[in-house]
Amino acid sequence: MSDSTVSRRSFLEKMRNGAAAAALASVAGCGKSLPAKPNVVLIMVDDLGYGDLGSWGQKEIQTPNIDRMATQGMRFTDHYAGSTVCAPSRCCLMTGVHTGHARVRGNTNVLMEPQDYTLGKLFKDAGYTTGCIGKWGIGHPPPPNDPQKNGFDHFFGYLSMWHAHNFYTDFLWRNGEKVPLKNIVQHPETHYKEDQRELVGISTNKVEYSHDLFANEALQFIEDNKDQPFFLYLPFTIPHANNEAGDKGMEVPNHGIYANKDWPEPQKGHAAMISRMDKDVGRIEDKLKELGLTENTLVIFTSDNGPHKEGGADPAFNDSNGPLRGMKRDLYEGGIRVPMIAKWPGVIDAGSNSDHVSAFWDYMPTFAELIGWNAPAETDGISLLPTLTGSGRQQQHDNLYWEFHERGVKQAVRMGKWKGVRLGVDSKPELYDLSVDIGETNNVAAQHPDIVAEIVKRIESEHADHPEFPI
Repeated sequence: MSDSTVSRRSFLEKMRNGAAAAALASVAGCGKSLPAKPNVVLIMVDDLGYGDLGSWGQKEIQTPNIDRMATQGMRFTDHYAGSTVCAPSRCCLMTGVHTGHARVRGNTNVLMEPQDYTLGKLFKDAGYTTGCIGKWGIGHPPPPNDPQKNGFDHFFGYLSMWHAHNFYTDFLWRNGEKVPLKNIVQHPETHYKEDQRELVGISTNKVEYSHDLFANEALQFIEDNKDQPFFLYLPFTIPHANNEAGDKGMEVPNHGIYANKDWPEPQKGHAAMISRMDKDVGRIEDKLKELGLTENTLVIFTSDNGPHKEGGADPAFNDSNGPLRGMKRDLYEGGIRVPMIAKWPGVIDAGSNSDHVSAFWDYMPTFAELIGWNAPAETDGISLLPTLTGSGRQQQHDNLYWEFHERGVKQAVRMGKWKGVRLGVDSKPELYDLSVDIGETNNVAAQHPDIVAEIVKRIESEHADHPEFPI
């Protein structure tokens, strides 16, 4: 190792001794200067596909602000969500473990426990002000103070994943208290869900659009905390659908630049949602610049899983999953491989790209190393700081693992260039060589029985028993 870099072990030793600034300075052997306590803004949108951004090849949907962010930062092209649906994906992100170890492994009645260490707790323990604005949606039914219990000083948004379907809801939550909105919500009997009678439904008086409220709240949070280190987790709800509204579920105030397109109405709504979200990502970037925080803030943008086929929208219409096979609820690449952009001027090289294989559980050790705090020993993640800074040796995953518990049990493993998918415990694993077949069109399991055997071994070893998610 050259004199200009520091080993991962040395780095962590310095961090644990409290010398965060010194450790960060030594990592920056390439001449980059890293602050000891940078702000972090983590933007995660809902059901955005791998092909939904112009910077990932989208031709019809306009995303100029996110595309500019990509030219000013680093694109991660082999990045994976925690799961293929929202609750387990968010649990993996928050706790730094994959779905074989996570507390919440499906959209079901399981919650995180007090002993689960979250990103909110990590930043709060390190002296940060922490905020979560948007969709919490981790397990069910979350109590009013669930975000606060898990390390967030400030919360505004939806607690329940079901409640978050309705973009024109009649109330949101702020720090454990209900905030009434001007919308009027119809709750038809056929749309009641167990323990959720007041949450699902369709608005009959659409006045306040929840996404717009989240964007404004995020800007205010940044303004209020400009003089102290902050962590802002911003889980936007679009372009998810309002499932209760059927083919009218792509709810958005207007279709904007897509109004005159010769498209089905749901596709206009889907595109308008994404462009609306893009505009607000630009507003957040502008606010950081206005306050002089750009060079002291790491901004990450990603999605919680692949694109949906809900609310009347069809991911094939505008090629939302790009070259990938599958979508939300699949463990093929289209369900779990997602865009990720990281921007930090002066630290992350502008216009750079990384094919480093990474996943949501890497955020915990990355942020811990970044801010000089200990990650939990049980994390499945690996710090991405060497890739982000261009300094030091980047550790590689032996494998990534997913399991999904809807309509049977599906499991998948990414191991180097190989991807194994098992669509049931009694099914034969499929095998794909992603280096030449990113679309998973050619199952080569019969040609590589040794690789299949290793995939099965990993599947069996990565699953830890859970009473609510048996295999």
